[in-house]
Amino acid sequence: MTADVPARQDLVRRISELVPVLGKHAAWTEEHRRLHDEQVEALAEAGLFKMRVPARHGGYESDTATLVDVAVELGRADGSLAWTAAVYWIPTWMVCLFPEPVQKEVFGTADVRVCGTLSPGGMAIPVDGGFRVNGKWGFITGALHSHWQEIIAVVPGPEGEPRPVMALVPMSDLRIVDDWHTSGMRGTGSVTTVAEDVFVPAERVLPLPTVLSGHLASDIAMLRAPLLPVAAASSVGTVLGLARAAREAFFERLPDRKITYTAYESQREAPVTHLHVAEAAHRVDEADFHAHRLADLVDSKCAASAPWTLLERAQARADLGAVCRLARDAVDLYARASGGSSIYADVPIQRIARDVQAVNTHALLNPDTNDELYGRVLCGLEPNTFYL
Repeated sequence: MTADVPARQDLVRRISELVPVLGKHAAWTEEHRRLHDEQVEALAEAGLFKMRVPARHGGYESDTATLVDVAVELGRADGSLAWTAAVYWIPTWMVCLFPEPVQKEVFGTADVRVCGTLSPGGMAIPVDGGFRVNGKWGFITGALHSHWQEIIAVVPGPEGEPRPVMALVPMSDLRIVDDWHTSGMRGTGSVTTVAEDVFVPAERVLPLPTVLSGHLASDIAMLRAPLLPVAAASSVGTVLGLARAAREAFFERLPDRKITYTAYESQREAPVTHLHVAEAAHRVDEADFHAHRLADLVDSKCAASAPWTLLERAQARADLGAVCRLARDAVDLYARASGGSSIYADVPIQRIARDVQAVNTHALLNPDTNDELYGRVLCGLEPNTFYL
């Protein structure tokens, strides 16, 4: 590691020191349904947007263990901010799979931010020199502060057999539909984007299976993994950070709280409180285990240039689901123990509870879906998805 590339501890320290600055905007981001510009500027200054950029383009090539630890700190400040940062990390990693001229074009923008999706939402018709794209993509986290978007479109085959592709499109070529009105993760600004007869050069288009497979033979360690384990490890820190944020929010209010309509003048004296906080602490510790086991799996496989087994891919999805379920359970315990006063909008626990619930509904993070997939593979059955 060169002197220009900060170590994990340095990056985590930088973000940890920013928690008060980043967190003070959490209510604003929720109200305005987008990140605050000061948050984005602070993250850029801290180097967060360089973490998944190759060193030859001025980036840090951070491993996923670093992503987890940084996202935990961001989650303590603002779940929407942490989720948006994690989403930026994933398409940025995908950019590294494109030919070098495309990478130079994208990474030529300082602190470039790339948003995206894995869901097909459009058609790409071959034309001279590339493709003509029309379509619509929802849940595009961070679109309002992005420079590029990776889109998934379908190309008609020569005999009618469609094939999915991923394309890189400048945000200036897309129309934004402000439709992000939600109960949780409101600050992510996960709006809809629309392409209307957008030309995409052929060099900025890759077959989706190529993207899902990653670049196992790359000279860059972070690229030697399939996309889904990379995406899973990029996402878990946010959820773990929300659980820790709930714990901090609960204990900050605890000394001044009593339990109404009981003899307890201090909530911390009640045995039910002891049971709740102990169980929640166990859940947070268990979530921490699964988050870091996932990151260790991805990073060790990348370092060794080792092929991935089907079981390892399924375990990566299972660990992601476990973190989501355990964090949700911990936040729920803290929220239920916070009393009626916690439903006021200026009490952070209610926002944290809604954010962690929103994350658990995500199709790739849903604990039940991921456990079913893991169980199928453990039972010797074929997975019922290619998102593995």
